[in-house]
Amino acid sequence: MSRPDYLTQGIPRESFPDAGMPARDAFQAIHLGLRVDGRPSMNLASFVTTSMEPEARLLIEEALHTNHIDHEEYPIADRVEQVCVRMLADLWNAPDGERAVGVATIGSSEAIMLGLLAHKFNWRKKREDAGLPADKPNVVYGAETHIVWDKFARYFDVEPRKVPMREDEYVLRVEDVAELIDENTIAVGAVLGTTFIGQNDPIEGLNDLLVRTKAERGWDIPMHVDGASGGFIAPFAHPDEVWDFRLEQVASINASGHKYGLVYPGVGWLLFRDRDFLPEDLIFSVNYLGGAQPTFTFNFSRGSAMVQAQLYQFVRLGRAGYRQVVDDMMANARYLNEALEKTGRFEVMNPGLAEPVVTFRLRDTSAFDEYHLVDRLRMEGWIVPAYSLPPNAQDVTVMRVVVRNDMTRDKADILLAHIDKACAYLDAAGVPPTEPARKTHDKQRRRC
Repeated sequence: MSRPDYLTQGIPRESFPDAGMPARDAFQAIHLGLRVDGRPSMNLASFVTTSMEPEARLLIEEALHTNHIDHEEYPIADRVEQVCVRMLADLWNAPDGERAVGVATIGSSEAIMLGLLAHKFNWRKKREDAGLPADKPNVVYGAETHIVWDKFARYFDVEPRKVPMREDEYVLRVEDVAELIDENTIAVGAVLGTTFIGQNDPIEGLNDLLVRTKAERGWDIPMHVDGASGGFIAPFAHPDEVWDFRLEQVASINASGHKYGLVYPGVGWLLFRDRDFLPEDLIFSVNYLGGAQPTFTFNFSRGSAMVQAQLYQFVRLGRAGYRQVVDDMMANARYLNEALEKTGRFEVMNPGLAEPVVTFRLRDTSAFDEYHLVDRLRMEGWIVPAYSLPPNAQDVTVMRVVVRNDMTRDKADILLAHIDKACAYLDAAGVPPTEPARKTHDKQRRRC
């Protein structure tokens, strides 16, 4: 019996292959290699959705060939996107749903860049129309933001005015922002569900500051709310919290459909409260796919499947369904928070739970550090990140568990049991907290 070559020779890695192989062999060679990856259900570092219903997967499979930009060939796909935009405008309380505009993106990184780019263009036009210099734009945001904010500032030549994190406070402070804004500020960034801790910036307080600044100094500075994770949590877990288009200076919001929007990777959303915030200069029209088609994204050709999967989740779950999913996730996050606190070993960093993210650190009495602990958990199959916070809180090291909709109470109990087992082992081993442990942890991650 002949055996496939990939079992003993592998597949080409350094050069383009001269000949092909049977379809089944190609599948197995790649499939078996991917089995080495971690289990998605045990990856507690990621916000990204890892499971959807069979009906959703069928819709995705049927749409894998669909080029979302080709509105001439696939007009319904474009209509699906606009239906989702209108639903989100309603969810985020746009004052006039008919005037709100938005777009589907690859994720929140693209959405944030597009939103800030629009604010830069609007700021520049206002300055030029008033005969004022427009060569020194700045954007104000905090160290708790995603790295994409730094990327935007560098890629698009905008001065980043980044508020450092405090050692005892991990979100923006309104007074710090007040010291940094001026007539050249294109926007203030606020986060609904911070990457590092899972807390919310004081969005309502920042809005009050910007409203006062507009009245007293004439600087009409918009706010962009980064709701990558929180945009699909706050409306259901904290419906009375005012953070969205109900606030006068909130001009744009982004969210990740592939996080708590409950869709597989590949879709984010950007909405403007009013079409006046989207400059015409950023909308391009092409006609080489048929009729004239407007486009406002960095990417051109891309799949439509995840946009259609997003509409599936919206109509499948509705407000009641999303509320139930969010309630379940929040309940499991609270359970983990309380259980970790009860051990006496850990300090929970976000007891208020703005979103279902559990952030915690070892108390000073521990004989080992967070990097030792997460390495022991990795031996059980869990991927739990340990990381230091940004300046000026860089001496604080935390661990984070992202609770997704695949978390169950039994799974939480198994995780807690493995944490207890790892701590018992490290106690017995007498491992001292050292800087080399962190370096070893980072080196192992790079190898993976």
